[in-house]
Amino acid sequence: MVKACQAGDMQAFSELFDRYHEIVFRYVLFRMGDRTLAEDITQETFVRALRRIGSVSYQGRDIGAWFVTIARNLIFDHVKSSRYRLESTTAEIIELSPSTGGPEQQVLDNATNEELLRCIAKLNPDQQECIQLRFLQGLSVAETAQLMDRNEGAVKALQHRAVRRLAQLLPDGLR
Repeated sequence: MVKACQAGDMQAFSELFDRYHEIVFRYVLFRMGDRTLAEDITQETFVRALRRIGSVSYQGRDIGAWFVTIARNLIFDHVKSSRYRLESTTAEIIELSPSTGGPEQQVLDNATNEELLRCIAKLNPDQQECIQLRFLQGLSVAETAQLMDRNEGAVKALQHRAVRRLAQLLPDGLR
């Protein structure tokens, strides 16, 4: 599909967008914690990818790793900017629907998620990235290994250590 994109086939790029948009969006959302900003950075990721698709050469990696790398660089640029330091995020208002289980369940779910994210933040940076890519992004071990520039065995071992450490950090009621 990359070759088709490089030849000017916009339908091929549309298919790449459809395939990788959710992965990139979840990656950015986890890193930034702001849905609107994550949408903006995700869109900018694909705009930049479209502009530079001609410079991509096959190196045995999934093109999704390239998209995530672009997103990672945009996140770094945003965090380094002085504008980022002036921003303050507010919690999004979640519309209640019958499937949410009511406000009580939402409060419990949010508290559980916040505690889990607090515990993830206590892991070392490699473990944090591994957990994020594997469980929050839903990437395979192979995809995670590519993004982390490690072999699959190292990712499996890192994931195992991270999950065991999380189990130690989580309160008894959340395990």
